[in-house]
Amino acid sequence: MITKDRFGLTWHPALAADIVRARGRIDMLEVIPEVVHRATRGDRDFLRILAQEIPVSLHGVSLGLASASPVDEWRLDEMARLVEDVQPEDWSEHLAFVRAGGIELDHLAAPPRTDAVLAGLGDNLRRARRIVGTAPALENVATLLDPPGSTCDEQTWLCDVLAATGAPLLLDLHNVCTNAVNLRYDAKAFIRALPLDRVSTVHIAGGSDAVDTESGVTLRVDDHRHDVPADVFELLTLVGALAPQPLTIVLERDGDFPPFEEMLLELERARVALAAGRRAGGSSR
Repeated sequence: MITKDRFGLTWHPALAADIVRARGRIDMLEVIPEVVHRATRGDRDFLRILAQEIPVSLHGVSLGLASASPVDEWRLDEMARLVEDVQPEDWSEHLAFVRAGGIELDHLAAPPRTDAVLAGLGDNLRRARRIVGTAPALENVATLLDPPGSTCDEQTWLCDVLAATGAPLLLDLHNVCTNAVNLRYDAKAFIRALPLDRVSTVHIAGGSDAVDTESGVTLRVDDHRHDVPADVFELLTLVGALAPQPLTIVLERDGDFPPFEEMLLELERARVALAAGRRAGGSSR
């Protein structure tokens, strides 16, 4: 059981040596199974050794649990083997739609928010629990548009998912900020409406802005290749004030890595932001 706030980052073979050197400033690592599968045997062996020294969580990006279609059993078998090999403390997946009918999107798409998808998600989570041994936490995803066919907004959808499945919420704050820009809602009001007692892990990341050539509207893209923006740290402070339980904060960076010290400084900024929220929450309780 986690008894205090922790701060970690996403493991990547390119960062492995720096992670070891900075071990005293990193509380945990999040590992993407698909990155492990592409890594060399040496990198995988190194990760197994490292996982004996530092807490590790697995974070899947391709299962496609939020679908009326069943998840491929071989994908769950692969996750089960990796769980057995690495012995993580937990695992998570995106609340995303990625394939159906033999067609691959190659993208973590926000699913249509419907009763049929909710039922399919429940079935997929039960299969995941049976094959992997435990069910994953579910992460809210970024989107450029409201999924067609949806019968409710994102906030209602997340609350319905958590109520129906009993799953923990992995709260991605950059995804919240991204959707607040793209779907035109208030990010702080969105956070306040969520059952934050169901959150144990929080993602922070960066993205970029793009202009829609047809409408001229500026959209935000969640790319994990840029620094964490100020609005994400503001939401982290808010979460710290509203959620009294210990949280694990993970800095996600998937490419265009800056000097490693800059990533550590972003972790320190996250510590400061969360601590400010803890102080504010403590004074109001």
